[in-house]
Amino acid sequence: MKGGDSKKDKEEQQQVMSEVHLGCPPGISGPHISRFIISLPAGIPEVESSRFHELFKEEEACTDQDISFDEDGDLVLPRRRRNSRRCFTMKIQHNITSSIPSVGLQVWRAELVLSDFVLHKMCTTTDFDGIVSLELGAGTGLAGMLLAHAAKTVFLTDHGDKILENCVKNVQLNSGVFNCQAAVHVRELDWVQPWPPKVGLDLVSQERYSWSLSELEEVQKASLLVAADVIYSDDLTDALFGILERLMSQGSEKVLYLALEKRYNFSLEDLDVVANGYSHFRSYLREDDECEGLEHRSLPCFMGRRINVAEIPQYVGEYDRGKDAELWQIRYNKGKL
Repeated sequence: MKGGDSKKDKEEQQQVMSEVHLGCPPGISGPHISRFIISLPAGIPEVESSRFHELFKEEEACTDQDISFDEDGDLVLPRRRRNSRRCFTMKIQHNITSSIPSVGLQVWRAELVLSDFVLHKMCTTTDFDGIVSLELGAGTGLAGMLLAHAAKTVFLTDHGDKILENCVKNVQLNSGVFNCQAAVHVRELDWVQPWPPKVGLDLVSQERYSWSLSELEEVQKASLLVAADVIYSDDLTDALFGILERLMSQGSEKVLYLALEKRYNFSLEDLDVVANGYSHFRSYLREDDECEGLEHRSLPCFMGRRINVAEIPQYVGEYDRGKDAELWQIRYNKGKL
């Protein structure tokens, strides 16, 4: 057996679990549908609820709670909270655990941080109104689906039939949340394959997640890319920046907002607990002023700026951001010809 095959087999057998699912019913491995309550944070004057009046409804109208029972088997009636808030519900089908290659079947913390950022931008600016957007490694598709309330077109992209099928299910579950004018497409995107991908073949079974020529042309016009929790192995990071270079060097200027969680492991080489995956990610980025100094040498580079997560209000309820979640704004400097 080859070393690579052995590593792949181990990843298929090893089960991992997101911290987001710790409150789910015990004994469930998936799929499971969770309800995420999205609400306007209190005390933020710059958020104009009128912009999304139909989306953010009064709490009494949108509360979607499961029936529960106490230890004696009596029905527990939910109490009405005194502080009224405007909110809505996103239903997300996900697995409680998964193998490493199938982590896109779970909801991870950074996806919720990215969702908070997307919601805050939509509530306080018009930056995302009418745009074309693409989510890389969309997984369950939460952030991309939220974008669909403001964007004209959203492409939810990932790799693997199981993940794509689950993403389609979530689009169906939440279609009522989207802007009625928005188009949401779930598409296959393998980062190690050439871009643009091949246009859909004749067989219907192969066309479901394939791209049409018009869709590829629309991606060229995209101004926004988003991604979350796609930094956890060096090979994947290399593939990510490979596809980013191909996407961002073509068509209109694009900006990427990438949310991640720094993950620490004990390294025998360093004899310490380190975040080598995060360090590898940072090696691809240059500060803005550093890239400006490279322009005269015609060298393309990725420009990165970390956004202060503490300044982003929490719209998604009942999750802990932790202290290792980060959000990055990344642009691609094409250099001078």
